[in-house]
Amino acid sequence: MKNPKPLKRFGQNYIQDTNIINQIVQEINPSETDKIIEIGPGTGALTAGLYSIKKMFTAVEIDNRVIEDLKEKFPQVNFINKDLLKEDFSELLDRGSGITKIVGNIPYNITSSILFKIIDHHHLVDEVVFMVQDEFARRITAKPRTKDYGIPTVILEYFAESKYCFQISPHAFYPRPKVNSAVIHLYFNKKLDDEVDTALFIKTVKACFGNRRKTLKNSLSNSIFAASVFTGVDLDLSKRAEELELPDFLKLTKYISGKINERK
Repeated sequence: MKNPKPLKRFGQNYIQDTNIINQIVQEINPSETDKIIEIGPGTGALTAGLYSIKKMFTAVEIDNRVIEDLKEKFPQVNFINKDLLKEDFSELLDRGSGITKIVGNIPYNITSSILFKIIDHHHLVDEVVFMVQDEFARRITAKPRTKDYGIPTVILEYFAESKYCFQISPHAFYPRPKVNSAVIHLYFNKKLDDEVDTALFIKTVKACFGNRRKTLKNSLSNSIFAASVFTGVDLDLSKRAEELELPDFLKLTKYISGKINERK
């Protein structure tokens, strides 16, 4: 079958550069014992690179135009023709032996949604290797007090070690996107703080960055925590969220958790 026309509604940009594909496969470093889930195989460029090393893995593809072709090319791959965001991740990531790696060329318009779904199931994931928009990759690996530092930076820093691997030119894709892409590698190997409510942590970070140019005091007063009193927290509330580091956000989360428990 001739390669189908990429669809804008699926955010499809097919990678075609063999050298880039080989670099990505090297970064993934698949082994026979790994449990690999590829997101959005498209016409199978990255799938082919993985298949040359490991035959049996799972790939989730929303576009039903390519499924039969993919099954014919890669008969040992388990292709799931569904919308990943509507799938039960617990079932998809059912923990077995080996290292669980989620990989793929992610549609830019749902990158955050996919990553937050992975975070929700972080205990079932070991590594993630994604092609994403370069701007997003730089936000993931940004440092405090920079313009790229924000919600995804802080939240991912708590759950994973983040690595910016390399940039990819638009010329490596068809059709060519209007922006550069990049490969990121996330290692979900961190020991989390048992005293931190992870759902509350995520809400706290989002609240702090809700009014990015304002002080923490103003941002929190305009958030879901508006009714809380922060006079007892050991933080300088005259700072902006981008000036805080991960331990500061964890401290604030624990403080809010304590106030919530007091009201019970």
